[in-house]
Amino acid sequence: MRTLDAYFEALRSHDWDRLAECLAAGVRRTGPYMDVVEGRDAYTKFLAGVLPTLPNYTLTISRVRRLDPKAAVVELSERLDVNGVSTEFPEVLLFEFDDDERIRTVDVFVKQVPGAGGASASAGGPRVFDGRGR
Repeated sequence: MRTLDAYFEALRSHDWDRLAECLAAGVRRTGPYMDVVEGRDAYTKFLAGVLPTLPNYTLTISRVRRLDPKAAVVELSERLDVNGVSTEFPEVLLFEFDDDERIRTVDVFVKQVPGAGGASASAGGPRVFDGRGR
């Protein structure tokens, strides 16, 4: 998991050269809205263009689980100011690695707060499914 440690440390420190070293040349990042960024240079440029603009940005990792030698899941939260209010965005990222342990895919899944623009739950809190599709 050294690659993930280096990747997240590079994100936090905005060390784009170090981050690029963690990525396979043909890395593919698919975001929560099916937005795709392909290639090491494009993905590094994407992150370098976004992260420094986020006010009071922090990233906290809750769990890392290796699924097999070539895949891992990371549960994390990103926090930043939105309209002057510190706001948390919980996420799960699925990483796949190439034979050199470089990241070849990043799939981003975001947990949505009811009423925050995504799939909404009932007013009583999170929607719980009963196993019969309801």
